[in-house]
Amino acid sequence: MRVFYPGETFDELGPDCNTNLNCTFLPELFLTPSQRPVQYPVLRSFLFAATAAVFGAMGCAQKATELPDGPQSNSQQQTPSNPSQSSSTQSGSANGQQAPAASAQTTQDQQRQAQDELKREEKQRILGVVPNFNTAYDQNAAPLTWKQKFQLDLRSSVDPFVFVAAGVDAGLEQEDNTFPEYGQGAEGYGKRFGASYADTFDGNFWGNAVLPSLLHEDPRYFRKVTGTFMHRALYSAATNVWSKRDKGTWGPNYANVGGNFIGGAISNLYYPASDRGVTLTITRALTVTAEGAIGSEFVEFWPDISQHLFHKGRPAAQQSAPDAAKPVKQANGTTTPPGSPSVPQ
Repeated sequence: MRVFYPGETFDELGPDCNTNLNCTFLPELFLTPSQRPVQYPVLRSFLFAATAAVFGAMGCAQKATELPDGPQSNSQQQTPSNPSQSSSTQSGSANGQQAPAASAQTTQDQQRQAQDELKREEKQRILGVVPNFNTAYDQNAAPLTWKQKFQLDLRSSVDPFVFVAAGVDAGLEQEDNTFPEYGQGAEGYGKRFGASYADTFDGNFWGNAVLPSLLHEDPRYFRKVTGTFMHRALYSAATNVWSKRDKGTWGPNYANVGGNFIGGAISNLYYPASDRGVTLTITRALTVTAEGAIGSEFVEFWPDISQHLFHKGRPAAQQSAPDAAKPVKQANGTTTPPGSPSVPQ
């Protein structure tokens, strides 16, 4: 059996492969580095088409939810001869018309509430610098629509801090000569910077926007706040594989784990040949998932650390302030407003 490697022309296969029945086609991701071509135009076109299909499907789903209710049947529109039956029928019809309106109003209220919460979340930063947009401090926060999930993803991917972090990461890699195939100088730094930012962008796009929208999962981290240290630590670590659904229930975090694997697979397009392949893709995805667990621990406990470091109890002025603002309790059991003279005994 003749193995057909990508990049070979049909004439190069020789007489053993006159027809496709005598050939075995080997996918590019399973090839050794020396057997892979330099460019992947077909795979890139496929990824572009898949992304466009995802956007189109979600757009059609959004339009479908906005369609009006269907007309009532003729049996519901018939007028009964009995006046009491007519009154009850009209009352039931009115209740039936009010139910969809109330449901639509509730949905609109939830979307407005989610948008207000999203605006607050997009201003959250650690130490005033590090973005903390994907953290919800309310366990009962309103679910995000698919448009809001993409909005949150875009805000997280284009924040200036992300570009600064990618630049620092590229500088450290260049200093250690990581990925020597990239070379040195401005060109090598540019390749390392692009690869670092692409990792972040792909992970956010698939794990926080596309898959959560399709699977109806919430991409945010819901801070627990209360409980013992061990309980909170286990909870925050588990959220990378166990997430909240749009309906309020909890289940496997397919979006986060799946997004890490998709991002790892896409990275085969721009990483050097020596850092591609199935094994490295799986290793890279599992590493990113583990790093996400560490990040969740930091997000969970950082407010407590910040409170301990920068706000140790009440200020001294408040601790030594007189109790003039407190109501005064008299001997007879009554109380007087603050600042009022005491009743003489």
